[in-house]
Amino acid sequence: MNIRPKVLLLIPHLGGGGAERVIELLARGISAEKYEIHLGVITQAKNAIGTVPALVVLHALGAKRVRAGACKLLRLVRQLKPEIVISGMFHLNFLVLLMRPLFARGTRVLIRQNGMMTASLQFGRDRWYTRPLYRLLYRRADQVICQTEEMAEDLVQQLGLARERVLVLPNPIDVEEIRSAMVKGGYRWTGTGPHLLAVGRLSREKGFDLLLQAIALVKKEFAEAELLIVGSGSEETALKAKRAALGLEAAVHLAGQVVPPWPLFAEATLFVLSSRHEGLPNALLEAAAAGLPIVALPASGGLAGLLRDREGVWLAPEISAEALASALLAALRALRPGERFQHAYIEQFELGRAIAAYEAAIDASLAGTRRGKEH
Repeated sequence: MNIRPKVLLLIPHLGGGGAERVIELLARGISAEKYEIHLGVITQAKNAIGTVPALVVLHALGAKRVRAGACKLLRLVRQLKPEIVISGMFHLNFLVLLMRPLFARGTRVLIRQNGMMTASLQFGRDRWYTRPLYRLLYRRADQVICQTEEMAEDLVQQLGLARERVLVLPNPIDVEEIRSAMVKGGYRWTGTGPHLLAVGRLSREKGFDLLLQAIALVKKEFAEAELLIVGSGSEETALKAKRAALGLEAAVHLAGQVVPPWPLFAEATLFVLSSRHEGLPNALLEAAAAGLPIVALPASGGLAGLLRDREGVWLAPEISAEALASALLAALRALRPGERFQHAYIEQFELGRAIAAYEAAIDASLAGTRRGKEH
């Protein structure tokens, strides 16, 4: 009898941003013939979660907050005894690694890092204790997964991790599903455009305040320009106030959370990434998969390296509202109505290739466990 290794995928909740989407795609895409797939969702009850693949075992813990789910999570891991645990958000990573000494011997722990360590420490909240926690806890992980080589090197330098313990794996993107959703249509713009689309959490690092300033400059030449911002977060009140101060209430629309955002791509003129710092956001990759023209700030070296000198991409030279406005104007002057681009660089993130890379990492980690038992 062939006993499949148990893989437990962990996420605070489903239906949120890029990190949640990655774990969801892994649950759906990792081979159920090779592995027994379990999905642990910390802060949602089962009745609040939509359908999951038939061969995936769902564990909805229903905790109010991630840290409040510690006992339930520990009980799940000790009862399930998975060979591999993969955690998908930094605060959940901390909890998993804190409890790791209580897991069954031989349990391998892989964690995903979602952003640049340097930027997270510089701009994140509660920085005084975040760095010590990173340094203490990340050493307990068997592997730390990053999305770019620059993210990996930054992590090594900041935390002193051995380079071989840091993996670079592509985020999975379901290109076919995105393109199918676009055909169905979505958001209907009220004006003649151009129509600009931005997607992300309403937080300072996403730079939507810079984007509002840039739109005010763009409208001097493109008076009918409209911006749709999709997402929710702590900066919503401040952004609405800034929108009013700039006289952009008729031109800038805050749509709240839209999951998934792909139907909005169909009628958009371009996608804009205004982040001050960023790892490699799924929203940008999904927009590229849809063929949208891309305007972006150089939010990280890895992101800038991916986008630089690409057809259909206008990359600003620096992080400022003025540089973003200049890139937007250059794109809008050059684009034909409804123009789309191939964006061949997206192929490395295609679902099948990305899932294969994750399965290879799981297999390598399992092989390491077996070697340890043999010795």
